[in-house]
Amino acid sequence: MADFLLHDALCCCTDYQYLQTYLLIMAEKKYEVWLRGPLDHIPALLQPIAHSLLQAREEVNTLMEDFPETLLWEKPAGVASPGFHLQHMKGVIDRLLTYAKGEMLNADQLQYLKQEEQSPSPSCKVVELVEQFNRQVDKALAELSATDEATLTSARGVGRAQLPSTVLGLLTHAAEHTQRHLGQLLVTVSILKNKQA
Repeated sequence: MADFLLHDALCCCTDYQYLQTYLLIMAEKKYEVWLRGPLDHIPALLQPIAHSLLQAREEVNTLMEDFPETLLWEKPAGVASPGFHLQHMKGVIDRLLTYAKGEMLNADQLQYLKQEEQSPSPSCKVVELVEQFNRQVDKALAELSATDEATLTSARGVGRAQLPSTVLGLLTHAAEHTQRHLGQLLVTVSILKNKQA
């Protein structure tokens, strides 16, 4: 079954950089995270969310390895920079998990949100942003493991307006939003590397 899924995935890939990254991950790990079986200590209904976050982490780490520091804040054709995507993925996971716990964002989280498009320091390195994202995924996995499945349909408010969601809705969106920005990061990095070559 996994061989058919791999074949289908390869046939559907159109972006060379994504395909290259995908093949590197597959060679190293053999199968995508969701095909490696259940994760210890993660409730059954939250397994897909954990798989998605771990897959994103693996792909980010492979993609950003040896990425030039000079290109971290470049915006080809005006799109968001790689640095923004790395900071935003970390930030969105943190914010959505905060709402899932029924809490409001604190001042530090709001400040981080305002500054995601900027380098946190003049000497900011790619590896620092990747490590911050990795740590946030680890925190998310710890939150998932501590989540009682009986609370998944519990109502939760989002933002100052307290827009309606649920614990499961917020946790799912954390994973899907991370995947969305991973896709954008893959394309942006590919463009920047090809431009530099």
